[in-house]
Formats: sequence, C-alpha cells, structure tokens
Amino acid sequence: MFASRRSSPVTVRRSTRVALAGAAALSLLSLASCANNSSTATSAPAASGVSLVNPGKLTVCTHLAYKPFQYKDTSGKIVGFDVDLMDVVAKKLNVTQEIVDIEFGQITSGAVFAAKKCDAGAAAITITDKRKESTAFADPYFKSTQALLVKADSGITKMEDLKGKVLAVQTDTTGKDYADKNASAMGYTTKVFDDLPSSANAVLGGTVGGAINDNGVMYDFAKDNPTTKVVQEFQTGEEYGFNLGKDNTALLTAMNDALKAAKADGTYNTIYKKWFGVDAPKS
Repeated sequence: MFASRRSSPVTVRRSTRVALAGAAALSLLSLASCANNSSTATSAPAASGVSLVNPGKLTVCTHLAYKPFQYKDTSGKIVGFDVDLMDVVAKKLNVTQEIVDIEFGQITSGAVFAAKKCDAGAAAITITDKRKESTAFADPYFKSTQALLVKADSGITKMEDLKGKVLAVQTDTTGKDYADKNASAMGYTTKVFDDLPSSANAVLGGTVGGAINDNGVMYDFAKDNPTTKVVQEFQTGEEYGFNLGKDNTALLTAMNDALKAAKADGTYNTIYKKWFGVDAPKS
C-alpha cells in the first residue's frame, strides 16, 4: 500500500444502459469541457474494425484532476497512469488518444456513451455492481482502497476521531459511499465536493477535519503538501476498470487484449513504475 510504497509492492486505488433521446443527448454534449477534442462525433472504423465516435481517434472521457491517474502537468498537457495505459489501447487500434474532461457521474452512468461523446472512460473508476448495470468494464487493471487525509498536526489518527467534525467527500465516488455508510456510527457529517483537489485542499485549508478518497491520490497529495498526511486506510477490495458502452463489444475485446499484452511484455510494469516508483504487484 502507499503507506510503504517505497519498500513494498503497491496496492492502490478511486465507483442498465442509460438511454438518452433527442434533447437530453444534445444537452449532455454541451456539458463537457474538452481538453483536446473539438470535432463533431461521427462513426469511423479503426484499423481493427472497432467503431469509434471520431475518425482516427480513441476518444476517452475522464474527470480532472485525479493525480497521478489523470491530471494536467505544468504545460497544460493531460498526463497520468490512466493516460499512458489508454495510449497502449489506442496504439493497438492504430489511432491516437483524445481526452475529454467531463463530470464523473456522466462517465459512470454511461451517459457519455449513449450521447456518443466518448468511446471509453478512464478516470480511476472503481468497478461496482451498480455501475455494471449501466456500462461495460474492461478487465481490472488496478487495485485500490480508501484512505483518510488530515492535517499533520490535527491529532486525528482514525475515522472515529472525526466525531463532531466535517469529513470531505467527492461526489459519485465509492469513498463517499463509505463515508455516508459510517457517518451515523462515527458521529461526523459529510461535505460533498465536485472533485478531488477541492476536497483535499479543504483539509489543507483547515475548513474540514479530513477527507476520504482513493489511497493513491491521497498519498500523492500528501507528498506534495507535507502539512497533510494519510493516517488510515480501509481495505475495501476495490479494483479500477476502464468502462464503455454495453454494446461496444469489439472495443471491449480490443481493450482487454491490449491490457493483457501490456502485462505480458512488461509495458504495464514500466508504466506502473513510472508513476508509482515501484514494480507492479504480482497478481
């Protein structure tokens, strides 16, 4: 786990087809802020025969920022672990990856696929039974769990210490689900934020007692902001998966094949080590 990621393998983390008609689909198209995408959605075959919404591109929806999985670097380019893995998929399809930044719930609900906004979602998405009702998932590519971030000098060491305090959570996440489930028993109240940076920065600014989210991003935030620290993890058995429309079976097969090949030839481990500093867990 990230608490000892410099000396042991890392296990880290971040949750029925949606039918949109006419005006609803058009409304969704206006919600996205596209990082690198301004073309109109059309259908075009990739080299493998996979149908894509934009010619010559694997259009991927994400929700920024979620460092180190997907975020903008100092030059404004979207980078991260998920980005590099989806580049592997795009290479298999003989196309380039184009990224669309959009609200997380639109990805997990499948709305972006019904509206032909994206081909796939790559946003550190935990695979859950509820999410599988709306979208298909490629094979799991990452193990995760939840973690509690607090101010380093707060004296808080566990969730129970938040009694009477406010816990920051991110909307539409499994961390929020976990926090809501335990709020009554532990005596804290939750405050919902739209993204990870906002919730973590609330801890940094002292406006909340703590924040809960995937351990990978929490350890990364604490590394960049040493006045905060991760004090507790929760083994929730979560795994990340790239998602896509339920009817997109050709792309699903291509994604699974690309991920399997990347693990077999060492590409996955190289990418993992680039972002987390250690070899990928043997599993």
